[in-house]
Amino acid sequence: MTTSTATTRDIRVDVQAQFVPEHSAPERHQWFFAYQITIQNLGTRTVQLISREWTITNAEGKVERVHGPGVVGQQPRLGPREGFRYTSGCPLDSAFGTMQGKYQMVTEDGDSFEVDIAEFALVHPDAFN
Repeated sequence: MTTSTATTRDIRVDVQAQFVPEHSAPERHQWFFAYQITIQNLGTRTVQLISREWTITNAEGKVERVHGPGVVGQQPRLGPREGFRYTSGCPLDSAFGTMQGKYQMVTEDGDSFEVDIAEFALVHPDAFN
């Protein structure tokens, strides 16, 4: 399991990622990774997650960018000291790679800002043996 943590403007994003063998087929160059994200509002203002953007890099350095509204079909609103947790996945065509990203957030008074998702590794347990 790999992890990362970043805090931007009182919004903390923790990530835990792991290889999922039952959804992978290495003989066909298909590796699947699941990641669980916890978003915590450490501030005093209510914020809403509007959209996300991911940068996914495989072992050969090929970069894919993914963006869209919300996360897992939701645009969660987080009051002060509230959190939101979700799990999602990423298929990869190599045994290891990285992900990093950003959330677009907005406060109740319309202040829009980006929140960093620190880079984390996607690693098959035998990738470096």
